[in-house]
Amino acid sequence: MKAPFKKTLLGLCFALAISTYAQENTSLSETKSITQNTIESDHHKILFAAVKATEMEDILDKSGPFTVFAPSDDAFKKFSNSKMEKLMNSHDKSELKSLVGYHIVAGNLSASHILRAMCRGNGKASFTTIQGKKLTAHMVGYDIVLTDPVGNTAKITLADVNQKNGVIHEIDSVILPSRM
Repeated sequence: MKAPFKKTLLGLCFALAISTYAQENTSLSETKSITQNTIESDHHKILFAAVKATEMEDILDKSGPFTVFAPSDDAFKKFSNSKMEKLMNSHDKSELKSLVGYHIVAGNLSASHILRAMCRGNGKASFTTIQGKKLTAHMVGYDIVLTDPVGNTAKITLADVNQKNGVIHEIDSVILPSRM
């Protein structure tokens, strides 16, 4: 077997494994919307607060499909508690809305869809967020890693958590549309 084919095959097997893990080890329900599940999640309180502050909960509840690269609460804490507090308490929510929108892609991108796009793109794939900027995906070992325009990276730690109106992939870092 050629090395790129082996890596692709291993990546697809990994995606299947984490997809199965996500479906078996989460309390999120695929009969509920992204908003409904985010409200009930114990790992996405900060994300939901940001979605609510930007008045995007109706969009993520009634529209779609969307793919949400959802930073966990730990990811937001790594990003900066003071920065998030400043964004949340600002009268102008445009910067916060830009940050939230940069974690959302229109359409339903499963891990296998992302991997197929990377195979077609010689190891990289880019997706346009609803915020309008590109997000690049590539493999590091067996992990799908997202890179923002500034060079920050986030690893998908929990993939393919299906929702009524899309899919959530939990990530371990906050990604940025620009320097914040």
